[in-house]
Amino acid sequence: MEKDITYKIIVCAMKVHNTSGNGFQEVNYQRCLAIELQKEGIDFQREVEQEIYYEGHNVGTRRADFIIDNSIVVELKAVIKLEDVHLAQAKNYLTAYNFDIGLLINFGATSLEYKKVFHNRLSEQYKKSEAKFSELKNDQNVNSTPNNTGYKNSENSKI
Repeated sequence: MEKDITYKIIVCAMKVHNTSGNGFQEVNYQRCLAIELQKEGIDFQREVEQEIYYEGHNVGTRRADFIIDNSIVVELKAVIKLEDVHLAQAKNYLTAYNFDIGLLINFGATSLEYKKVFHNRLSEQYKKSEAKFSELKNDQNVNSTPNNTGYKNSENSKI
């Protein structure tokens, strides 16, 4: 589901960038993207305020540019080049809104830039599954080494 909707969001952003080009303020791209999302029938909210907590204390609020289908944060930029601080901001929104997936979209470059961002808990799950995959791969390499006949041990399939 998220793959399909993130794809549609990126297509809408590409249309905005191809039509408008770069050089406008972020708010202009936000308004244009809202028009495209609406035309595509994508459910969204703009500038949704979210409280930020530190050790249980409310320390302020933030507003993500878009919340899509009440599950995806979209943060827009209109800068020459995306930097690590922009990525960190998008990841922090995922934590604040407790969403798994977000998009960071930059309209300021000559070509549209976008990054799909994942909540840290998903990053940890990904790392764990990658480690398990590596273990399985290593086990298969040890248990299926070719012998001098050109066949794998314990199998009759040619390598």
